[in-house]
Amino acid sequence: MNYSIFRKILVRFTKAFSFVLIKMALFIKLISRSLIRRIFPIKNPILWLVLLSSLLLTGCVDYDAGVTFNNSNSGEIVQHIKLGERLTSFSGDYVYEWLHSIERRTRQLEGKTQRISPEEIIVKIPFSNGQELQEKFNDFFNSRTNQKAEALQKASTSELPKIESNLLINQNNFVLLVRNRLIYDLDLRSLSLIASRGNVLSDTGSILDLEFSIKTPWGARNIQRTETAINPQKQGKQLVWQLQPGQLNHIEVIFWLPSPLGIGGLLIILFIWGGIYLRYTFMPDPRVQFASDTKAAATE
Repeated sequence: MNYSIFRKILVRFTKAFSFVLIKMALFIKLISRSLIRRIFPIKNPILWLVLLSSLLLTGCVDYDAGVTFNNSNSGEIVQHIKLGERLTSFSGDYVYEWLHSIERRTRQLEGKTQRISPEEIIVKIPFSNGQELQEKFNDFFNSRTNQKAEALQKASTSELPKIESNLLINQNNFVLLVRNRLIYDLDLRSLSLIASRGNVLSDTGSILDLEFSIKTPWGARNIQRTETAINPQKQGKQLVWQLQPGQLNHIEVIFWLPSPLGIGGLLIILFIWGGIYLRYTFMPDPRVQFASDTKAAATE
């Protein structure tokens, strides 16, 4: 008898306690939503994507950009982009459209793309001289995003971070060799903290892995003249800089390249001089031979 009464009391107490827990959970959920809306009044889904990624992912975007020089008249811009699978699962439409825009811009600059996987792509854009490198590089990294992203940005009250990229190269021709001075400034200060109306959302340094590299036949010498200059890592004939989100990244290098035109002109001159030398050193003088032939014909 006492056992049945105790059982009924326990059942009623359990139901009442569960009801209270459910009400408390709903109340906490409503309060949290209200606080989030007040603290983070964001309407742009891309910013929410970055926020969720920073909380749940690490190293979800690998972006390696580099310039490879074969000589002063040949080279290519190489980019290797790899997105984390979990990042694409959050918002595949946006990231895939971004990759498609990269492919379109590459074709416009007479480059080629190679899809390793839906989340990984390699871009190669050729150039024939320093001026063309400067124009193509700045055109690619400063071009506007695709129309879908622009429409999304206009529809949203929040502004996406603006990134400024500028590459400058000066070349001095010394006939056989060309001295190159490359300066690259990349302003990533807008990526330090993604915010809306002054409210901090995310530190992008935890989700972006950005690298820039320069590869030349004889290597390059890094110059550190400003406070924002980055010390590179040397990998053979290649220098690799780890770019820092949230900072103004400054890169300055000096390197020498062979000049195919100068070397070709020198070879032509040497070939002509060698022919003349052999002709007048190991063969009789044509003027003496011509005079002898004339005298013999007159005697006959």
